[in-house]
Amino acid sequence: MWREPRPQPELLTSFGCGAPAEKKIYKYKKVLSNPSRWEVVLKEIRTLVDMALTSPLQDDSINQAPLEIVSKLLSENTNLTTQEHENIIVAIAPLLENNHPPPDLCEFFCKHCRERPRSMVVIEVFTPVVQRILKHNMDFGKCPRLRLFTQEYILALNELNAGMEVVKKFIQSMHGPTGHCPHPRVLPNLVAVCLAAIYSCYEEFINSRDNSPSLKEIRNGCQQPCDRKPTLPLRLLHPSPDLVSQEATLSEARLKSVVVASSEIHVEVEHASTAKPALTASAGNDSEPNLIDCLMVSPACSTMSIELGPQADRTLGCYVEILKLLSDYDDWRPSLASLLQPIPFPKEALAHEKFTKELKYVIQRFAEDPRQEVHSCLLSVRAGKDGWFQLYSPGGVACDDDGELFASMVHILMGSCYKTKKFLLSLAENKLGPCMLLALRGNQTMVEILCLMLEYNIIDNNDTQLQIISTLESTGVGKRMYEQLCDRQRELKELQRKGGPTRLTLPSKSTDADLARLLSSGSFGNLENLSLAFTNVTSACAEHLIKLPSLKQLNLWSTQFGDAGLRLLSEHLTMLQVLNLCETPVTDAGLLALSSMKSLCSLNMNSTKLSADTYEDLKAKLPNLKEVDVRYTEAW
Repeated sequence: MWREPRPQPELLTSFGCGAPAEKKIYKYKKVLSNPSRWEVVLKEIRTLVDMALTSPLQDDSINQAPLEIVSKLLSENTNLTTQEHENIIVAIAPLLENNHPPPDLCEFFCKHCRERPRSMVVIEVFTPVVQRILKHNMDFGKCPRLRLFTQEYILALNELNAGMEVVKKFIQSMHGPTGHCPHPRVLPNLVAVCLAAIYSCYEEFINSRDNSPSLKEIRNGCQQPCDRKPTLPLRLLHPSPDLVSQEATLSEARLKSVVVASSEIHVEVEHASTAKPALTASAGNDSEPNLIDCLMVSPACSTMSIELGPQADRTLGCYVEILKLLSDYDDWRPSLASLLQPIPFPKEALAHEKFTKELKYVIQRFAEDPRQEVHSCLLSVRAGKDGWFQLYSPGGVACDDDGELFASMVHILMGSCYKTKKFLLSLAENKLGPCMLLALRGNQTMVEILCLMLEYNIIDNNDTQLQIISTLESTGVGKRMYEQLCDRQRELKELQRKGGPTRLTLPSKSTDADLARLLSSGSFGNLENLSLAFTNVTSACAEHLIKLPSLKQLNLWSTQFGDAGLRLLSEHLTMLQVLNLCETPVTDAGLLALSSMKSLCSLNMNSTKLSADTYEDLKAKLPNLKEVDVRYTEAW
């Protein structure tokens, strides 16, 4: 049966549908460029939209052209009534289901959100548009007015009678009903909107502090000035000296009172020229994140009392509440922690008591999460920069309690590969006072910290050691843990006493408990070679292995020894020469720690999760390494 051939796309464009569509668009553009009666204009807009929706051409320009025409129409006719505005928005709504609004149209939508936040158009028309933006936008930097429109839309929701309940339901709709959000762009887009909104609350003072361009000036590079005026005045007052950290060493300060006045802002600030002590630490040449450097950073912000205007206060409250809502979702929390780890807020926000008090909920959620990818973001992204750990620890600019959040952060960090000398050293040098105070009040985490400081000989000063002991003995839990420490120290002295075998092999299927019983049975000060191959030991046995002073060769083949144990070994067994990790569950996170074991000359990483980059890093940092086995790894 003969069938008529389908016309080619180029024929459609030239003869079938393309040319008529282009002619129609040109016709509508000409009619709408000289509007006479708005009833006729509205009818033409609806016809134009219908034409775009029914066109068989699959071309973005067919859908975008009507939006561009309407956008130009609205920008050139600013005297329209509110009802006419809404009629036009409803008329073009079908086109917005699959297309982002153009920049000028976004500006028009922003104005409508500000002037009529309770309009049904906001809920019925703008909601699917914003949902599409959050799900599909890839970069707000290229289209900042999409972000501004989303920001104004959320503020409009917050102005409804139910307020934050409506915003909360909107966030829930963006996440979805399951435990995992199916749209990966939603979270980063929401966070970008929150950060921009929070920044805008402090923008005028930031601009008065320096000559950096404002958000408004940046936006004006591609759009008309925004009608929303800054929410001012802002008044910033320097606090009393009592608010200054007791642990910061201040030189004699010359105080000057500086007044910055403008038509919209009055700022009164006292600047103090302070000399900060140089804090250094033995970083070594390893490639591990330098934890002590991260912890020894002093807060960069001086504490100020900040008062925002009513509108800015509502904006701040709304968007901080959204950050709190985002932190409640388990699947979003790792990415949220990573996005907030660099502390992407202006220092004026960090000096604002209300902001840091509300944001504390988010930081607490990070500190309670057992996943290392989450709570490790409490630390700074690099040495020399503040992290949330510093800001919310006693003496930090954001700390408003007696150290409860600080204790929570220390507890979670101690439980996930951070029980190291560097960590304890940093606490001893920077936060020993708060640690002792919390231990005196019976905080078990701080009691454990003080005991570990004594056990690892972190404290050199005898008077300080005696003060720590007195603190431990002043509470029941402290006294009990100190007695256990004394018992371990007596066992340690016996274990490290010269004598005993030089080689030792545990039977297969031996456990951590079996190893502990064996090492507590006599002296092993001469033990140089220990084989735990094919046993059931785990990283937990590392706390016993680090007490062997003469150990040079360690065989962990086919055990469950992991990253946490490697980190501990790398800090204590620096004289280890031979290490067998074949068929163990270690990963790059633990293997990188081996770069500090400069005496290693033989290393077996066969059948581990070693990556090529980590292998190259280890080769560069272990000069004595002569024998390496990386078979059945990525580096092979």
